[in-house]
Amino acid sequence: MARFTHTVTVAALDRGWFEEAAGALVDLLDTSREGPAGSVVLADGRAVAGLRLLKGRHLRPGARYGEVPAAPEGAARKSGPAVPEGAAGEAGPAVEAAGGGALASGPADGPAAPVSGAGDSPAAQAFVLRSWRPSHSVEAESLVVEDGMSLRTGLRLSRPRRPRAVELSLAGHRAGGGSLYRFSGRGQADLAAWWAAVDRLPAAPPAARPPVTGRAVHRLAKARLTLTPHPADDGSWRITVALGVRGRWLLRPVGAVVLFFARGPLERGLREAAQGAAAEWNRALAELTPLHGDALRAEIADALVDPDGREAL
Repeated sequence: MARFTHTVTVAALDRGWFEEAAGALVDLLDTSREGPAGSVVLADGRAVAGLRLLKGRHLRPGARYGEVPAAPEGAARKSGPAVPEGAAGEAGPAVEAAGGGALASGPADGPAAPVSGAGDSPAAQAFVLRSWRPSHSVEAESLVVEDGMSLRTGLRLSRPRRPRAVELSLAGHRAGGGSLYRFSGRGQADLAAWWAAVDRLPAAPPAARPPVTGRAVHRLAKARLTLTPHPADDGSWRITVALGVRGRWLLRPVGAVVLFFARGPLERGLREAAQGAAAEWNRALAELTPLHGDALRAEIADALVDPDGREAL
């Protein structure tokens, strides 16, 4: 197995602020409602950007959300009139058909009808809510289909108002591509263990078990990623990112040779990714953590309504 590690220093996140922000986000979504043409509207009447109810009931298990991809220019003239905006709820199956039915639906969804040419869209995507219990857990699945590649992602958040754990799963494949075009992965973040790790004294040894772990599996190789935080003397966090990669089955000797020559690019890629993520983290915290109460809630609401405008700040 080849193992790569890199440590970055980031600004510490206050647990109280994090839980306040998570609670504000959950409350904003929990008080939202279905608006005209399937839009999702906050309590103040503004629509959430990029989120449309395509089928089912808002915030109920089986509700399907997303945006039906726009047809290429001129396609509407060839295939007939465009679907009226108010009929967006009937267009949901087109997204599911694009993935070959990979995104299963709950009983509230009903069967998906195949739609010719749905897979030819630049990027078809769907988002299905499996569970919405803000005091207990939130579960959702998404499917993105682009250029013949399907990526299905599952997310489970425990105790959303005061998050305790996050679980992520993913599976990807290319239609007709065989096993070489299939991969899967799982990740978990134990937030209770994370807070315990960063509450240690700087002189204490790091946590024995990484609070954040991820695994990816492909026919040719397996990979494991871990994040282990440790408090620094100045109050910041030092986060060690570790990546382990190994070949599978009879391909292990071949994988060892490939990893020998790819060690440099892999180390460089891990280092650049970790440093880039750390820079974004520090920038976001500098902008957001001074906000509390109504100001924080308003900032989160503005980001939901106009995410592009938020990024331009």
